[in-house]
Amino acid sequence: METGTAPAPVPAPAPAPAPEVEVAVSPAVDAGDRERLLHGTHHDPHAVLGAHPVPGGIAFRAFRPYARAVTVVSGELRAELHDDGDGFFSGLLPLREVPAYRLLVSYEGNVHETADAYGFLPTLGDLDLHLIGEGRHEQLWQALGAHPTTHQGVTGTRFAVWAPNARGVRVAGSFNFFDGTGHPMRSLGSSGVWELFVPDLGEGELYKFEITRPDGSRTLRADPMARRTEVPPATSSIVTASRHEWGDEEWLARRAERPVHEAPFSVYEVHLPSWRPGLTYRQLAEQLPAYVKDLGFTHVELMPVAEHPFGGSWGYQVTGFYAPTARLGTPDDFKYLVDRLHQAGIGVIMDWVPAHFPRDDWALAEFDGRPLYEHSDPLRAAHPDWGTLEFDFGRREVRNFLVANAVYWCEEFHIDGLRVDAVASMLYLDYSREPGQWTPNEHGGRENLDAVAFLQEMNATVYRRCPGVVTVAEESTAWDGVTRPTHLGGPSGFGGLGFGLKWNMGWMHDSLEYMSHEPVHRKYHHHEMTFSMVYAYSENYVLPISHDEVVHGKRSLVSKMPGDWWQQRAGHRSYLGFMWAHPGKQLLFMGQEFAQGAEWSEAHGPDWWLLDPAYGAESDHRGVRDLVRDLNAVYRQAPALWQLDTDPAGFQWVVGDAADDNVVAFLRYDAEGTPLLAVSHFAPVVRHDYRLGVPDDIPAWHEVLNTDAARYGGGDVTNPDPVKPEATAWHGRPTSIRLTLPPLATVWLRPA
Repeated sequence: METGTAPAPVPAPAPAPAPEVEVAVSPAVDAGDRERLLHGTHHDPHAVLGAHPVPGGIAFRAFRPYARAVTVVSGELRAELHDDGDGFFSGLLPLREVPAYRLLVSYEGNVHETADAYGFLPTLGDLDLHLIGEGRHEQLWQALGAHPTTHQGVTGTRFAVWAPNARGVRVAGSFNFFDGTGHPMRSLGSSGVWELFVPDLGEGELYKFEITRPDGSRTLRADPMARRTEVPPATSSIVTASRHEWGDEEWLARRAERPVHEAPFSVYEVHLPSWRPGLTYRQLAEQLPAYVKDLGFTHVELMPVAEHPFGGSWGYQVTGFYAPTARLGTPDDFKYLVDRLHQAGIGVIMDWVPAHFPRDDWALAEFDGRPLYEHSDPLRAAHPDWGTLEFDFGRREVRNFLVANAVYWCEEFHIDGLRVDAVASMLYLDYSREPGQWTPNEHGGRENLDAVAFLQEMNATVYRRCPGVVTVAEESTAWDGVTRPTHLGGPSGFGGLGFGLKWNMGWMHDSLEYMSHEPVHRKYHHHEMTFSMVYAYSENYVLPISHDEVVHGKRSLVSKMPGDWWQQRAGHRSYLGFMWAHPGKQLLFMGQEFAQGAEWSEAHGPDWWLLDPAYGAESDHRGVRDLVRDLNAVYRQAPALWQLDTDPAGFQWVVGDAADDNVVAFLRYDAEGTPLLAVSHFAPVVRHDYRLGVPDDIPAWHEVLNTDAARYGGGDVTNPDPVKPEATAWHGRPTSIRLTLPPLATVWLRPA
């Protein structure tokens, strides 16, 4: 019997797989997403709304509160979506890919056709988000805020806002009746930035951001990056784009030719809303450049023009850091004013306020429900003097907001300089604070290290990006190195702050104190006029007679002077002559150029009626203004008065200790060694044959300016003929001259 292995059974063929059947899903927004969208807490509405491939085709979802119907339109295709209630509409179309489509939205009484806001990619790229995250986006205004643009071939406006603590952000505006429900923004990763492109939306639309705070409550906020705002007290931001065509190319090309501290720099300080009340930016552009040019000032300094809610703050409590105040016109109108000033040869300095901001609940305070722009420590956040909030200079995004703002004004508005307000309040942790109200820094000191780093970064960035621009510190303490470059250390251990110039508050305080004394008492205060030269070269200084000195009971400049009206005007003129000759740049507040007697009021501005020919004392005021014009004219023509302002080689005392005579005399030199002799006599008597030691290499001196000249309203005690030196040693010099010194006057002489 034959044996063997039985053959293995042949397996039955496997059944063919059943064809896959796509099970269509409901296109409606699910309950969770629906709830978050309704309550403004959705971080990614684009993932839900719009058109999305799903099993069975393409799901279309729209969130259109108050709409009666929504229809998808794509070529010949028209498909009405199902009304899912609460403003939600959805539909599933048997398509293989998302088509180009628009939405036809029917409201009661009208039909609106538009592209779908939730069918677009983000308008911010990875580089923008990276730079924002690093705090290094030097043109931040181009990334955040509202910008009319064309995106993926569609015109509209892109919105972006930094609100890292928000649970959700929506855009509310005139285009949706300020109900942001239907315009939720998406969060872009971990950047804290929320973004939305709204198609078919353009310039002129009002908007705000509706922010859902961490606690679920909501707040309506103006855009921190708004480039245009409503006229206060209205507070909405406005979508805007610039169309101004600049005509100041020649000015910008020449601006950086000479360092500011080696150039003439004579500044007229202006509060634009009250200089001539009622004028717009464009009307000011027809009057201000001509006035300033006629008087010979090299620059104007504008008190803050950034948007602020309360006019009585004079602009120093800013809510719209990127928007010129709408009180006087549009951003392009302000550009027109700057342009016209440049075309007249006048530089534009702008007061800039990065120290603090007001607590208005529609602006920056607790912007997204928690301290964001302000310091998280309430004691550090509260500014003790002004009831405002201090910026958190240690937070990189906040520092970026401010550094980019400084660059913004210089690049977008061609501003030539930033005068930085209240620097001292930024530098010191204990500024205006009692013990127990402040915490020392990590080294146990009182310096605000974050503010130091911010100011250094701001100055370094502005000087790198904007050739010819100058930054000026209003800093009232003896902080070391305010105008030292940031890379150079000093005895304090800090690098310099990097400013170009610093206001000399010590000179201002001391010299005004001296002038306020009756002449008979001035000999006991003589040091107040000479002490400034002890530290004159410690910084690059500006001598400021600013708005702060002529308000709140301090009296106008002429009214600070003792004596009768003649003596007051003479003191005023002699002081201006001393100021223009003293090392340092000059700044004079409006109204003081014609000896206005009243304090300045932002409500009515300078007392221009004093210059009305019909006014009996008009010549008194016109004479002072004529002096200011001549001071500026001689100043510009005499490099000795500005070329070596920051170099001790440009100054020599002739006599600094003539206290009994109330006389101060010194020489100023230019880079070639050519001198100018300035003699100030602060007594109300004439001094004949007053002897002054002078260099022996000048054959004769000629009087080029005398503040007692008759045309200025003085007694016309002058030195009309060339004054020749005599071989009589005086004041430590081998030769001397004899002058007639007018009462309460300053005299300038140059080599004949």
